[in-house]
Amino acid sequence: MMPQVPGRPPYEQVAADVRAQIMAGDLAPGTQLPSTAQLVQRFGVSNTTVQKALTVLKGEGYLSSRQGKGIYVRDRQPFRVGVAAFLPSSPDGYSYDILRAQEETPPAEVARALGTGPGEHAMLRCRLMRYQGQPVEAGWSYHPLDIVRGSALAGSGRAPGGAPRVLAELGYPERYFTDAVSARMPTAEEATLLQLPDVPVIRQFRVIYSDSDRPVEASVLIKGAHLYELLYRQPVT
Repeated sequence: MMPQVPGRPPYEQVAADVRAQIMAGDLAPGTQLPSTAQLVQRFGVSNTTVQKALTVLKGEGYLSSRQGKGIYVRDRQPFRVGVAAFLPSSPDGYSYDILRAQEETPPAEVARALGTGPGEHAMLRCRLMRYQGQPVEAGWSYHPLDIVRGSALAGSGRAPGGAPRVLAELGYPERYFTDAVSARMPTAEEATLLQLPDVPVIRQFRVIYSDSDRPVEASVLIKGAHLYELLYRQPVT
């Protein structure tokens, strides 16, 4: 019998339990799910509740139906996206589309991070990162105009070597970054860019610093939470 959480519909609790097992690897990719009758008995809920839970998980991409065979766990584990300031392009790996590049007033959190004054513009570069052709991340990166004006980062084309190379050539090598990671539901633009079902996204607010702790980039990075995980590797100090 599944314990009840006050205020939470039973089908959401069933979906959460199955989702957690898939993410933990207890239900491996390609595994056939137990029958509806078995799930009803296991969770102590109605057939309708189980069906609603399975519909939710199918919509999120965790499960798929095979005609006449049953319901199966998705065929692959979540893709682990390495956490780095820049992931280089390669023919069979990452690629980038620059969606727009323009000067504009940044959001308040970006302005605070970059130290820009009220109404002061920054350089925005909006991009879509793909892995093997599939959208992985939508990013909105802002740079101080006094640093990047007239450089490749102020243009609409791709910058060979990415921001790290351009900033280093400008005298502002990247030294370290901070990530504030949270989760929320996507905006309409994010859901469209990343081709998302009705699932939350992982949101990274990243600030990159150069020498003397000078902020040189502040980014909002968005990834679908249903198929992607962040992989951090940090030294133990």
